[in-house]
Amino acid sequence: MITDNQQTIRNAIGKQNTTLIAVSKKQPDERIEEALACGIRTFGENRVQEAATRWQKRRAIYPDLKLHLIGPLQTNKAKTATELFDVIHTLDREKLAREIVKHRADIPCFIQVNTGDEAQKAGIALSDLDNFYKWCVNDLKMTICGLMCIPPVDAPAGLHFGLLADRAANLNLNGLSMGMSNDYPLALRYGASHIRVGSSLFGERQS
Repeated sequence: MITDNQQTIRNAIGKQNTTLIAVSKKQPDERIEEALACGIRTFGENRVQEAATRWQKRRAIYPDLKLHLIGPLQTNKAKTATELFDVIHTLDREKLAREIVKHRADIPCFIQVNTGDEAQKAGIALSDLDNFYKWCVNDLKMTICGLMCIPPVDAPAGLHFGLLADRAANLNLNGLSMGMSNDYPLALRYGASHIRVGSSLFGERQS
């Protein structure tokens, strides 16, 4: 099933310079091994501890693995995250930025943007984005590779993808981490550089 679904997604990506991140959180080992056997090498995880358990030993077996942290990051796990992951997609506050830089200043990071201004959701407010980006780059010398968003569940995703793309262009950023299993074809139309796909690739997660 992974082979068929992978081909479907790759066909959707077409000739775009888009990275498919296979979201492996909570997936059983047999599905992970099937994905690896199919040649998938870029995976996304939500939790640092779960990712460490799953991937530390596999790093030695698959040296071309690329691991992306796509879930919220607590500051007390920043050190472990910078050691394990290749990219962080959820930079969302000053305290976390300082902690990341303390351990690994050159790790590529996406700034998570709260495009829907949702009180319960993490992310930098649109009104604060420009200043936060300049502070990260100029003051902390961070490697900011793009912007990331998760649209509100009750709003048209395209509006938020378009908004994120516009703000990234204003900052001269090429990275756009947006689009998941239910809306990645739309995200591709708005220029997503990274799509985060789990259930459409692996099937529904086991409880």
